[in-house]
Amino acid sequence: MRIATFNINGIGARLPRLLDWLAETQPDVACLQEIKTQDESFPVAALNDAGYHCLIHGQKGFNGVAILSKVPATETGRGLRGDPEDLHARYIEAEVEGVTIASIYLPNGNPQPGPKFDYKLRWMARLEEHAAALLASEKPVVLAGDYNVIPTAEDVFSEPAMGNDALVQPETRAAFRRLMFQGWTDAIRAVQPSGPAYTFWDYQAGAWPRDLGLRIDHLLLSPGLADRLIDAGIDRTVRAGERASDHVPVWIVVRT
Repeated sequence: MRIATFNINGIGARLPRLLDWLAETQPDVACLQEIKTQDESFPVAALNDAGYHCLIHGQKGFNGVAILSKVPATETGRGLRGDPEDLHARYIEAEVEGVTIASIYLPNGNPQPGPKFDYKLRWMARLEEHAAALLASEKPVVLAGDYNVIPTAEDVFSEPAMGNDALVQPETRAAFRRLMFQGWTDAIRAVQPSGPAYTFWDYQAGAWPRDLGLRIDHLLLSPGLADRLIDAGIDRTVRAGERASDHVPVWIVVRT
């Protein structure tokens, strides 16, 4: 089974690029983030024609997550418990052929310090609690998405240049480590333990041609699924396309 995550940065603007990528790589499941549209405006018909069923947790103008699958998926959750006032569309979860798959768009948290950063840390704490429950189920699970976390200095083109950013703050990295220490496997680092493995290049300052990248899109695997990992990779060339997202797809292949 091939499972991918892709922050599409507005499906209205990127649908042709998404369809091209789906046709070329044929993932069995594709988790999308930042679809930036309500459920009723999501291009279901075009994606059905491409061979995909759609589960959507949308929001007008920003945020929004979705799970595309070649076989029908069973939705198992949307949103994270713990804050009934949080209406952001940032989490959707489904079961596909026995694998629990979550599409996650974690808050950016900038500017920090401030309320947006506080919200980011609270959201990460809620994710940590939910992830622990998923692990306790002993089912195969993948937590896929845009985490807006740069885990280490190796995952950023220049740590000093990003020093004030919420993505590298000690509190952010500590929250991510707590999540990982539950027993999750970072799929990309399981295959490529060291070296740059960027998944995002800003639209500003010539970041793409200068390779000023960040690794912020992650696939975290439960122990049972990590044992079934065959390969993982990053579809870096997608960033060079016309009207590309500032993120690129990240994928795994696991034994079924």
